[in-house]
Amino acid sequence: MDHCLNTKSGTDLSGSVPNLATLMRILLIEDEPKLARSIKKGLEEHQIAVDFAPDGLLGKRMSQSSGYAVIISDVVMPGMNGIDLTRQIRDEGNRTPVLLLTALGQMDDKVAGFDAGADDYLTKPFEFRELLLRVHALARRPVDSYQALLELRFADVIMDLQTREFYRAERKIPLTPKEFALMEYFLKNPMRVISKQEISEKVWNLDFDTGTNVIEVYVNFLRKKVDRDFDTKLIHTQFKNGYILKEG
Repeated sequence: MDHCLNTKSGTDLSGSVPNLATLMRILLIEDEPKLARSIKKGLEEHQIAVDFAPDGLLGKRMSQSSGYAVIISDVVMPGMNGIDLTRQIRDEGNRTPVLLLTALGQMDDKVAGFDAGADDYLTKPFEFRELLLRVHALARRPVDSYQALLELRFADVIMDLQTREFYRAERKIPLTPKEFALMEYFLKNPMRVISKQEISEKVWNLDFDTGTNVIEVYVNFLRKKVDRDFDTKLIHTQFKNGYILKEG
């Protein structure tokens, strides 16, 4: 599988990665580490931000938590295959364009993918240039064909972005505007360590001040409301690195 991506004909995978804060974001679900690294690096060098999941189960969860321009998913993966993943997210109303990657070339496999709701299909090995063209083509589809990001979900949490209401285990929990903004950012970036600097810059648009503990204060406020009365904790501290939203 090492040669599933031909990088010689469309992109140079060396060099620095640009600032991706405001760029198009996609979700890449791929269990082959070498291929995933190559795709991620190539897309980022073409100014496309990439969130990565190494298996179908995590990819499914991430697809629920964030709005993406495109989802790229392998078909044969542990946990949940790409066809089942596509079918489930379509059943949930997620209309984000899905590009399936597979080493299987039979027509029956392609039909199964399209029947599940996939928008495009790319057979390994493929040239990076072709992948890039297909991603751009899918991302240019009308916005109303994408999932309407009306709520964010993770574990037993639901955040309604229209009513600005927050629920855990069907219990409504009032949040202040800053607590809501912080929790929203966690929900849009699950299973990823988020630094205090990133929180300061992305949530409140402020330069990070190492001399203040305002981030810790608001994280503690949020924990008291979101985690204190529940056995399963969601907001965890990664020592010297920041915080991560995960179960357990």
